[in-house]
Amino acid sequence: VQLQASGGGLVQAGGSLRLSCAASGRTFSSYCMGWFRQAPGKEREFVAAISWSGGSTYYADSVKGRFTISRDNAKNTVTLQMNSLKPEDTAVYYCAASAFISRDVPDFGFWGQGTQVTVSS
Repeated sequence: VQLQASGGGLVQAGGSLRLSCAASGRTFSSYCMGWFRQAPGKEREFVAAISWSGGSTYYADSVKGRFTISRDNAKNTVTLQMNSLKPEDTAVYYCAASAFISRDVPDFGFWGQGTQVTVSS
């Protein structure tokens, strides 16, 4: 599966952004999907994940209550709605696909190119 992330940009603290990830291929609905982020000088970290059906979602503690992950299997898309953004949310955000639900980078075999999110204070 090929992934294309979009929707990043510059926003003030407290604002919102909506990231989208478009997937190619007819097997999208068989993959669990995740969002990760990587800030300069830091390791890539888990943000959120969603099961293949959308019935289960998981979040990093740092974004719980502010971010929402969702998917539309008919449109081959996964979305990350980010509200109440903070400067520490600044990073390149990546969508990724895995055969099973996970929070670990090595478990995701397919990655999008990343989209920059910058939150100003």
